[in-house]
Amino acid sequence: MKRLVLIVGLLVGLASPLLLVARPHKYSKETPVDMSGTKTIFLGWVDLSPETWRLWGYGSKEEWTDIIRDLNVDFQSSCQGQYLAGRTVSFAKDSNDENAAGNDLYIKFSDVNIDHDYYGIRLSIHFIDPKTNTEIGTIPSHLYYEKRWFKFQLYMRAALDEVSAKLQAEVTGKSPEKKK
Repeated sequence: MKRLVLIVGLLVGLASPLLLVARPHKYSKETPVDMSGTKTIFLGWVDLSPETWRLWGYGSKEEWTDIIRDLNVDFQSSCQGQYLAGRTVSFAKDSNDENAAGNDLYIKFSDVNIDHDYYGIRLSIHFIDPKTNTEIGTIPSHLYYEKRWFKFQLYMRAALDEVSAKLQAEVTGKSPEKKK
């Protein structure tokens, strides 16, 4: 009997971290500023350093730069179409584009890097009023997506999807609906 209890306990102990990882994150609002009335948003570039191309196993800096661009385009598209729907969202064209003029909100990303242990994206999010160039809210550096997949772009896209969900919670005040 003791052996059976020990085996069941061991199996539950081994399975519980897997159950925790499998659940999607539900993000809640952290910043005190109400951004729900924001109609026009300028979304900054998630700048994964082009200089790290060798570290991630790419054949050239150009190949890695193309991956960074594709990830940003996919991220921008999901923000516009799903997470920030109903708002006009314009996007940075590259890491140097910070022209947020004419928008109600500028969302800037800093301290961007890929976590070497979990392969998620770690970044800080800054909410800036472009009219006064004043930061109205910030989310300190946080790791988004903590799972490894076999293809690098898949887990980078999943990490950026979590960043999108966090942006939705901050800007609209609502967490994303669960996908069915």
